Amino acid sequence: MTEPGAVDPATPPVPSATVPNYWDYLGLDRLLSLQGGLEGPGDVTEPDELLFIITHQAYELWFKQVLCELRLAIKALGQGILEEEHVPFVVHHLRRVGTIMKLAVSQFEIMETLAPQDFLSFRDKLVPASGFQSFQMREMEILLGLEQEQREKYGETDALEHIRALAARSPAGALAWGRISQARADAAAGRTLRDTLYAWLQRTPIEGSSPENAGDDDVVAGYVGRYHTAYVAWQESQKARLVSAGITWVEELETRFARTAEAAREFLEAEGLGESVDQASRRRARAGLLFIESHRSLPLLAWPRLLVDTVVELEEQFVLFRHRHARMVERVIGRRVGTGGSSGVEYLDRTTRARIFGDLWAVRTLQMPVHALPECRNANFYAFATPPSPS
Repeated sequence: MTEPGAVDPATPPVPSATVPNYWDYLGLDRLLSLQGGLEGPGDVTEPDELLFIITHQAYELWFKQVLCELRLAIKALGQGILEEEHVPFVVHHLRRVGTIMKLAVSQFEIMETLAPQDFLSFRDKLVPASGFQSFQMREMEILLGLEQEQREKYGETDALEHIRALAARSPAGALAWGRISQARADAAAGRTLRDTLYAWLQRTPIEGSSPENAGDDDVVAGYVGRYHTAYVAWQESQKARLVSAGITWVEELETRFARTAEAAREFLEAEGLGESVDQASRRRARAGLLFIESHRSLPLLAWPRLLVDTVVELEEQFVLFRHRHARMVERVIGRRVGTGGSSGVEYLDRTTRARIFGDLWAVRTLQMPVHALPECRNANFYAFATPPSPS
């Protein structure tokens, strides 16, 4: 019998509300009770199904963090004039997104430890559930700037409408549709990474001229014209090198270079983008993008160029994620019909084709070596400010 006032060793001490501990801070009692699948709280009995649940839950937790980072970057980019000292903030958070997605790509290796028969032993439980219904993935796509016409249909149904039709079946479904609806409202208001990034590029000073300056249109047109002239001349030199090296299909070569030169002109003039696109704004954004990429050695363009490259790397990781997802599914279940009734691997492969930040990829075709570039006028505008001399 315990003496009065003594501590009973069989009774855990009551923790002080002011002293945190690891498991309470992380909510481990709740977190570790969420692996019961359709059976409810606790763990499923099969280790393969437990692996499947844990892996997908880990994905969704990382997606939650990605959404947080994207919103921070979008808010910073969308505030109007982005001061130079704030560009590293945006780069930092977008780099984190890219790093998370790189981890998400490698996580498919864990799923590939599932042998096909091991997965088939519980796969029927999922029908008609599907990873397609990951509303956080759909939310990420919308906030990145994926356009509706770029979205692959789910069978014959609009992808997002398919989720809406399922939303009434559970409280989680109501949450899913609420989150997607909010993301769509943000996109309609121009609050996506794509929209805010392109608006930021549109404000790029080109040869010292900004959109609000008098004569800016003439400065931009002059820069673009000189660049395209230099680009065509550089292409001619590349073509001559190929011919002198013994290439025999000269006529086909002529056609290819002519097609590339025309594509460059169309890109710089922002032609063929549809009525919904402000051609003048996009033309200036593309000129700003080209200027940043071409003159990244100028001090005040170093961080803007890093921001552009960070977005390209981020999208590359999303593309790799989709491709890796497709290969994992093909390895584990082959080319059978998906649990939700989709075409399975065929559907996943189609999703790898979309590019949200198409301009950032396309401008790479227009790049030239430094020696071939037209002279940058007003280059001193992009130098670091010289501190005043002491009096």
